[in-house]
Amino acid sequence: MPDQALIELLRGEGSHADPVACVGDLPAGAASTKIAGFPQSIWQIVFHMNYWMDYELRRICGERPAYPAHAAESWPAPEESISDAGWKEVSTRFASLIDQLGEMAQSEPAVLTGEVEPLIKDHHRHASSLSAVLWQTAVHNSYHIGQIVLLRRALGAWPPPSGGDSW
Repeated sequence: MPDQALIELLRGEGSHADPVACVGDLPAGAASTKIAGFPQSIWQIVFHMNYWMDYELRRICGERPAYPAHAAESWPAPEESISDAGWKEVSTRFASLIDQLGEMAQSEPAVLTGEVEPLIKDHHRHASSLSAVLWQTAVHNSYHIGQIVLLRRALGAWPPPSGGDSW
C-alpha cells in the first residue's frame, strides 16, 4: 500500500496548501516582486525547489547529478528577473516535478523501501530509501511553500482562486 500521508503532503491535502495552486495562478510580475525584508521572490523560491526536485528525481532514476559545491548554485542570481514566458516555464516545470514525485509516492512498499544511491559522503549517514528521499523532498517543499504563502499574503494575492486557508 502506498504512503498516503506522503502523497497528501506532496499535493497539499490536509493541513498543507496545494503547492501547485500556490504558484499556478500568479502572473510573472507578482512572482518576481521582491518584498523588503525577504531575501527571495516567489519565482526564485520556485526555481530553488525545481532545482532540488529535479536533482532528486534524477538521482532516484539512477543518474549521478553533480551535487552543488555551494548552496547558491541552487538559487538564481539575486538580481535576475523573469519574463512572462520564463515564469510560465518555471511554474509549469514545478507542477510537472510535483506530479512525478506524486507518481513515485504511489509505488508499492517494496519499491519505496529500495535504496537510492547516496552521491556525496555525508549522505551515507542519512536514510536513503526512495520513501526517505521523497519525504525529505516533500518536507523541503513544505517549508518553501510556507514562504510562498507568506509572500503571497504580503502581496495581497492570498488565497489563490482555487482556495486556501486565510486565517
